[in-house]
Amino acid sequence: MYLQHFGLRHAPLGKDLTEPWDDGPLVKLAERFNWLLQSPGIGLITGEPGVGKTAALRSLTHTLNPHRYQVLYQAETDFGRIDLYRGLARALGLEPSYRRAQLWRDIKQRVHEMVDSKQVTPLWIIDEAQNLPPEFFRDFPSFLNFAFDSRDLMSVWLVGHPVLAQTLERAPYAALSSRIQVRVQLKPVVERERFSLLIAHALKSAGCQHTLLSESGMEVLRQASKGLPRQAGRVLCTAMRLAVPKGLNHLPDELLQQAIAELQ
Repeated sequence: MYLQHFGLRHAPLGKDLTEPWDDGPLVKLAERFNWLLQSPGIGLITGEPGVGKTAALRSLTHTLNPHRYQVLYQAETDFGRIDLYRGLARALGLEPSYRRAQLWRDIKQRVHEMVDSKQVTPLWIIDEAQNLPPEFFRDFPSFLNFAFDSRDLMSVWLVGHPVLAQTLERAPYAALSSRIQVRVQLKPVVERERFSLLIAHALKSAGCQHTLLSESGMEVLRQASKGLPRQAGRVLCTAMRLAVPKGLNHLPDELLQQAIAELQ
């Protein structure tokens, strides 16, 4: 109901946003994303929860040619390593074996077929990768060893919280860390001017035709969200829901404060 009340097509900063705001960081990510498409390898994206990691990758993969790339997305990472490889096998159209050795052979054979026979590059995105089991980090380099380690056939993105980068710096995971070709860290939009531009873009993209927030309200939102787009979107949507029964077509500071209190 609040969308109709404010004349919006979708929630600001919600999952329907098709044109993410960017003043540089996402361009850098797009460049490195394309690097790994041309020269398959491992990429690492880290950032606080809600900073927009998955949304950025969703936008980048949306335009890929499905005849050249097969996107394999997994976010169920808080399981054993065998479960992860079984999930990958299913995504590749395989019936997963219960034996890890056979499971690996089947997956790698399918990857070879895709690349050599169909000219399709698998793109495996592992979200919430900070939850991956230690055994996965240790043996993943072996899994990626194709043809006597002479070919890189898959592009893999490990996506997770900042602790993921710290984990991969530990000695037991040196083999994996040394294979990471691209490292990108997305940071919250904490600067006042940049945050105002982010919110203005989000509201305009959603269809908003007038100003909803005062300058002081923008500052309330910035501090409450800590510059995280997801949190800012939650506060905005909650405040708009609260505004509907009051018949308001803007979001006063006190309404924002009320929305923040409801979300705590």
